[in-house]
Amino acid sequence: MIEYVIYENPDDRVLDKAKNAVEQGQLICFPTDTNWIIACSPYNKNAVEKLYKIKNEAKSKHFSVLCPNVSKASEVAQISDHAFKLLRPNIPGHYTFIFHATKKVQKVIKASKTDKEIGVRFTPCSLAQKISENYGDILISTNVVPNMLGLDEGEDIYSYLIEDKISHLLGIIIDPGEVSFAGQSTIIDFSQNDNPELIREGAGPVAPFGL
Repeated sequence: MIEYVIYENPDDRVLDKAKNAVEQGQLICFPTDTNWIIACSPYNKNAVEKLYKIKNEAKSKHFSVLCPNVSKASEVAQISDHAFKLLRPNIPGHYTFIFHATKKVQKVIKASKTDKEIGVRFTPCSLAQKISENYGDILISTNVVPNMLGLDEGEDIYSYLIEDKISHLLGIIIDPGEVSFAGQSTIIDFSQNDNPELIREGAGPVAPFGL
């Protein structure tokens, strides 16, 4: 279940195993810059249902969308030229950007269907980038939080704990060894107009966006 890799240079075999798992409608688990996450294809109904189940929240709650590039992001998010100019020098980064969702993703994600919004991430985590790029399409994801694993708030999360508690719901866990997290992502909202609005200040600097 757990595949151990080198953070900066994960084995192509493991990357392909993760890609195949997603294509088969399975959930995959790995760390990003901010947390351990569980991810899947948004276009596989069964996988999305499993992700909602493991998240254990109402379907009005949003998942983050992990994007390999802006081109793929534009398939699910309406990114204006002005927003793109602000994003371009600051991605990848510790940010979640909120955009108006395209009809393509509104059809498959209930939260986006409800409020017509989607949260987009371009993570600076080398491992997550390689997983995303090798898959070649967007992944929706949710954080692994302590209560999923029967842990108290603030307790550290390790791959063996994930395997012990929820391996029956996952296709693969990818572990690069010791990881350090930057903290929560900064959330910036572009969904209402071209002027960005700060929703949450986190690890990503807000100054480049004039906030």
